[in-house]
Amino acid sequence: MANTIEHQGIVENIAGSHVQVRIVQTSACATCSIKGHCTSADTKEKLIDVVVDEQAASYRPGDSVRVVGSVSMGMQAVALAFVAPLLLLMASLFAGVALGLHEAAAIGCSLLLVAGYYFVVWLCRAKVGKRFTFSILPAA
Repeated sequence: MANTIEHQGIVENIAGSHVQVRIVQTSACATCSIKGHCTSADTKEKLIDVVVDEQAASYRPGDSVRVVGSVSMGMQAVALAFVAPLLLLMASLFAGVALGLHEAAAIGCSLLLVAGYYFVVWLCRAKVGKRFTFSILPAA
């Protein structure tokens, strides 16, 4: 299973074919032996909505499960959330300066373009969400 990312979770809620799973997302520092003396240790609880076809009835709130996603899906998410806006920011900044805009104006325009990019992604969240699907398996 080298091509998957797995998180342990607890089933919170079941509504039809949607199973809501609570996972604890930890940074690499969270497992460090000196995390109590460091401010960078980070853990967050997240709710993941998993669409399950026929198996939804086999899960109950409180069940321990594994949430599974593909590594390629993670890479696509990073590209969509970070790489594309960075490239847009840099390209628009250089284009603005090349067109003779004052640096502050070029920066302002670049930031507005990136804000517009994130707004378009937000508007398309339903379509984007269909590309990022998870599955659940009983805990091992």
